[in-house]
Order: sequence, then C-alpha cells, then structure tokens
Amino acid sequence: MIELRQLSKHFGDTVAVDGVSLTIEAGELVVLLGGSGSGKTTTLKMINRLVEPSDGRVIIDGEDAAAMPAPTLRQKIGYVFQRIGLFPHMTVAENIAVPLSLAGWARDRARARVDELLELIELGAAMGARTPAELSGGQQQRVGVARALAAKPTLMLLDEPFGALDPLTRDRLQRSFGELRKKLKLTAVFVTHDVVEALLLADRIAVLRDGALVQVDTPRALIDAPADDEIARLLDTPRRQARELAALLDGDGDA
Repeated sequence: MIELRQLSKHFGDTVAVDGVSLTIEAGELVVLLGGSGSGKTTTLKMINRLVEPSDGRVIIDGEDAAAMPAPTLRQKIGYVFQRIGLFPHMTVAENIAVPLSLAGWARDRARARVDELLELIELGAAMGARTPAELSGGQQQRVGVARALAAKPTLMLLDEPFGALDPLTRDRLQRSFGELRKKLKLTAVFVTHDVVEALLLADRIAVLRDGALVQVDTPRALIDAPADDEIARLLDTPRRQARELAALLDGDGDA
C-alpha cells in the first residue's frame, strides 16, 4: 500500500504539487490523469524520490520513504519511462539485467531471470542477443517493462509509457500490461494525459489540476458524477468520439 500525505513540491515560487493526499491499495492500478503542468509526473517521481518533496510524506508498506536510502527504495520499485531509456551499447539481455547487477544477483541467477522475463513479455530468449536499435518501438517498450520487473518489485511507476507509440502497438501493450499486472499482482501508479487510456486501464483515476487533486474515483463513478464542469468536459471528449464512431459504423452497416 502507498500513502501520499499532504505531498507538495515547490520549484522556487512555482507550486508544482500542492498538498496531494492519496491512498493506493495493494494490487490496485491508480492513474494520475491531467494535462501538462498538472503535477502528475512530479507526484510520480516523489514516490521513489527522483524528486524530493518540499512538504508531506510518502509511506510505502508502512515505511516512510524518506527514512530509506534512495537507492534501496528504488530497488523495490519498478519504473517505466515514456522514452524507455535503454542503453544503446548493451544487448537487450544486458539492459534487462542492469537492476539485477545493481542488486548483486549472481550471474547465473540473473541470466535465468532475464530469460524468464523475455518469455513473460512475449519476445523470447533469442531476442536477448539483439541491441535496442534492432527492435521496434513496441519491442523496446516491452524491454523497458521487463527491466522494471527484473528485481521482482511489487510496485511499479509508469510515466506515460505508451504515449510515443502508434495506436495499434499502444493498444497491444496496454492490453498486455493489464494482463501482466493482474498475473503478477502488482500495485501500479500510471501517469497519462490520455482520458481513454485512463478509463480503460485504471481501477481508480486521480485527476490533478494545477498541482492539486481534484477528484479520485473509479472510471464508472468519474463518468457518472464528475466533480466539476472541467472534469465533465474532459470526459465528454471520449463519449463524443464514441458516438461519432458508432454513427460511422452504423452508416457502414446501412450501406
């Protein structure tokens, strides 16, 4: 379980995150949803102390994150970036093994774990010898997920991990990640500005605006009872698109 208690971050006179309090239950996927500058990525980074809070606390499984050495904390948490961040001079297998090397795993044990992960993300052990440049964008993102899972974390943080991918690849990876998370019983915090992605993936959605938490609810409850007009407008876009798509499909059926 993760607890954010009155979490705030100031950059000079700018308030990036303003008193966010949120509890994320074990095994839950919570999406931080908001536009550019809403504070969602800064909030995510404060969980594993890539950004240090100005005020407030992060509690992970009953422990204050600030009381743990940052490297120790990060070894417990998988992190997936939008830009992936694979090392171009390393093979796929070497990239996935980086967290295992940092954690002091023996070579044979690490090799077996890498092979296991390559099967888990549906690339296969033979892919381990390739370099990132030989992979498609979707395959690279799968490797990024495998690297985040390498040391068997129970918590994953994902910062717009599928945002740069084409729609078909993005859809496949969203579905694959959803299945993988449930299989491994992961707790996850997922940042996106894409409303449809949030609605399809989340157990609950936390809407941020100007650094403040505006509403936290299940996708269904958020659709049925938005907290204000701005959230209602945010949710109206996918509904309008769904209606327009349905009209197009109906029109094709009548032809």
